[in-house]
Amino acid sequence: MIPLAAFEEIIDASGAAPRIEAMLPIGARPRQLTVRTLLAGMCLAQADHRPAHLTRVHQALVSLPEYDQQRLGVIADWKHGPHLLTYRQTERTFGLVTDAAGKDEPAGLPSGRLQGICDDLLEASVPDQLTGASTSLAVDWTDLESFSRPPPRGTSDCADPEASWGHRKNNLLRSEDELFYGYYLSAGIMMREENGPAIPEIARRATLSSCRHDPVRAFAPVLTAMPGQGIPLGDILDDSGYAHRDAGAWAIPLRAAGAQLVQDLHPHDRGPKGTHHGAIISNGNLYCPRTPRPLLELGPLARTATNEQAADGERKTSELARHKPGRLTADDADGYHRVQCPAAMGKIRCPLRPSSMTLDRDRPEILSPPEHPQACCAQQTITVPADVLAKTAQKHDYPSAAWRRSYARRTGAERGFATAKDPATNHITRGWCRLMGLTPLMLFTTTLLIVRNQRILTAWDTRQQDNARRAARGLPPKTRSRHRKTLTLLAAATRPP
Repeated sequence: MIPLAAFEEIIDASGAAPRIEAMLPIGARPRQLTVRTLLAGMCLAQADHRPAHLTRVHQALVSLPEYDQQRLGVIADWKHGPHLLTYRQTERTFGLVTDAAGKDEPAGLPSGRLQGICDDLLEASVPDQLTGASTSLAVDWTDLESFSRPPPRGTSDCADPEASWGHRKNNLLRSEDELFYGYYLSAGIMMREENGPAIPEIARRATLSSCRHDPVRAFAPVLTAMPGQGIPLGDILDDSGYAHRDAGAWAIPLRAAGAQLVQDLHPHDRGPKGTHHGAIISNGNLYCPRTPRPLLELGPLARTATNEQAADGERKTSELARHKPGRLTADDADGYHRVQCPAAMGKIRCPLRPSSMTLDRDRPEILSPPEHPQACCAQQTITVPADVLAKTAQKHDYPSAAWRRSYARRTGAERGFATAKDPATNHITRGWCRLMGLTPLMLFTTTLLIVRNQRILTAWDTRQQDNARRAARGLPPKTRSRHRKTLTLLAAATRPP
């Protein structure tokens, strides 16, 4: 059980409670339940594996030791003696908070006030020693069902009009998506830097949006606001669902905020996609006009790829990189940069660049150069505007070995949702939260992620202490147990002696 003091420290560090209190109306008499105590009770309810019900929040508060109840105002001195907090008071304070943080006209997206409160609470759950440990985030979205039944066909009347129909992946044999009625939960999980030490995978940003809105467009402003809050952006790890959006929805805003994208390209975006001054546009880069077509059509390795296939793929991607023009300048204020012909840079041999023909023959050679060379072959350099590779450009050449190693960190987003949806802790299924509307659901989801972060940090500290004890005894770090039993292991276990 996570101690109450840990949640109080997070709430105080975020500054969310006094900010919300300032937005609430002043009644005829002071409220017994403060916002600070309400947020602490929501965290306690989630930490005790309870669903996100206000009755559970009330139970968590009245179950505290008497000293804590008096300190937090759960027990207050009234004119007729001590008064214990009632459920109606809990419901009243929570209703005031949701009314103040929500929008006047619900539209399926959080208000700026609500998003700022949730951002501050989540950021406060990151320990000070880890705030600068990494700037990389693995992002993804998942489903979050509403407790409301969907409206009947042909109508829009239901208990939760902000919710909408959405698609989610299923674990069945068929490949079709499954419909659900509710919201999309987007989250950014802090991951280690490339070649950096391991760190606890903490949820650092999250938002909720109705399924009628694009979750990518809903989450992009949350991430681009981080540099203004003093948190620089580094690698953003995302799958093809993000990369396939138009550049103005995801790639351009993230790059403008200082992020570097490491993403899987959608099959429709892979391979040659036009030219720029004669250079072929493919997989987020420019290439020589005489680059072999099979190299331009390289795709990511299959999960079942053998070591030989992986080595062959790495050899091909290395050869493809030789046909890529070399960058001469960084992006200017408008996103323009200049590149030079790969033959002029000594990466390949080409008759159009006589000096390159004196290079060693271990470099690729262009046997049939273009009869009518365009600017990429005739000029020393060409300018690449910001809109040419705006959608598909990323940190590493796709699908090189460096890209595969970096992109492998994206699975942290899936682990983040797996821990938040673990049936042993808080199973976010229909009925987990019976309150209607985006605002109450987002507040409870934020407290759940805070509790999830504390569990991750506790497990991390325990593992680090165990490794330190083993190192003091001259033992290697303990590896994780193997949970999967193969047929070979089963056969060996049942073999007679």
